[in-house]
Amino acid sequence: MTLWPRSLAARTAVVLLAALIAVQVAGLTIDAMERRDLQRLGQIRDVSVRLATLYRRVVITEAGRRGRVLAAIPEPPGVRAALASRPPLIIDGGLPLSPEHMARAIRVAMHLVPMPQSQRPPEIIIRGGFDAGRLLVGMRLPQPASWLTVSVRLPPPQPWHSPAFLAAFALMTVVAALLTIWAVRRLTRPLRTLAAAAERLGRDVNAPPLSEEGPSEIATAATAFNTMAARIRRFVEDRTFLLTAMGHDLRTPITRLKLRAEFIEDEDQRQKILADLDEIEAMVNATLDFGRDATAREPAAPIDLALLCQTVLDEAADVRPEAADALAYSGPAHCTARARIGALKRALGNLVNNALAYGGAARLTLVPPEASQKGSLARIEIDDDGPGIPPSDLERVFQPFQRLEGSRNRETGGTGLGLPIARDILRAHGGDVTLANRPGGGTRAVVTLPV
Repeated sequence: MTLWPRSLAARTAVVLLAALIAVQVAGLTIDAMERRDLQRLGQIRDVSVRLATLYRRVVITEAGRRGRVLAAIPEPPGVRAALASRPPLIIDGGLPLSPEHMARAIRVAMHLVPMPQSQRPPEIIIRGGFDAGRLLVGMRLPQPASWLTVSVRLPPPQPWHSPAFLAAFALMTVVAALLTIWAVRRLTRPLRTLAAAAERLGRDVNAPPLSEEGPSEIATAATAFNTMAARIRRFVEDRTFLLTAMGHDLRTPITRLKLRAEFIEDEDQRQKILADLDEIEAMVNATLDFGRDATAREPAAPIDLALLCQTVLDEAADVRPEAADALAYSGPAHCTARARIGALKRALGNLVNNALAYGGAARLTLVPPEASQKGSLARIEIDDDGPGIPPSDLERVFQPFQRLEGSRNRETGGTGLGLPIARDILRAHGGDVTLANRPGGGTRAVVTLPV
């Protein structure tokens, strides 16, 4: 199981949020480094002012009283000042010399304290620094020769220590996440619209065109899709018209051949020719029916599926009274769906007749969707008692003019268009039909239809 989302909108949102968090972390890191530098600069200035003040206080005091005066000066925690006869270079050999830039900054900052030039230290030695956590400064005093040494503890800067830091980071992340999700959903909405339009076009070649409004890229894609749909529609109409025209034109020569066959003296040959002509005429009639169904513009309306199923079975029993006992319906008394009643009746009739002709029975079961699943698919199962269909042929039989050998042969009068017509009609309604072999024998046609 992968945590990477499947949808384009979710993937885009995840990438943008990850990039946003990375940018925020980088920005806050840069800000923290700048805060650290500012805190260190502030520490250097505070230390420099204190050093200059201490030195001035000591240097204006008589040599004999300097120790007492220095001891009387209150010092904050971490600061120790003392008089020494040697510079800190010798006093504390464990601390390294201060970096040149830090020593320079301390000397410059000490000059910010106003005092006469005669009261400034003639020599300053600085050891330690921020890396050592301590600063040791030695300032040479005038005669008698001695040194004022000051040890200052340098606490590490705390650039991340801010009470509002986490709250600000969380607030910026939440606001940016909401804006990102909103923007991604708005940008990917045309893709969902295009996918829905493609799905409608797959069900109904005469589906309404897409709106060509919006940003230029979306309008261009919608225009290209509408152009493609128009070409597909024109292609289907041309092929359907060609097929229907050919079927219509063939009826006249078939009729003439039938009349001429009547003059054949050989009875056996005459019957064979007439049988072949009858079969050709049945195929032509089926072709014309197929063309009429493809070009029909029957409006959709609410219908009762249960009543329609029972009507189809009753009409099949009227046509084949001997098979009335092999027809059965089970399911709810009512189930409403929106469909083109004439086309749907023809599709179900084809499936029932197919089951009777090749399976000897047609037991129809209507399974409506659950009440909590309104808007989903109803299922209609049509079972027969035939020999079944080879698994490799379960899809091939839906191709036009495809008939199987054995029980599904020309003697039954089939033309190979019943199943293709049924599938085209059901797919135009947003449903489908599939065939499967039943475990106990026979074939099951499963019809799905939106309700």
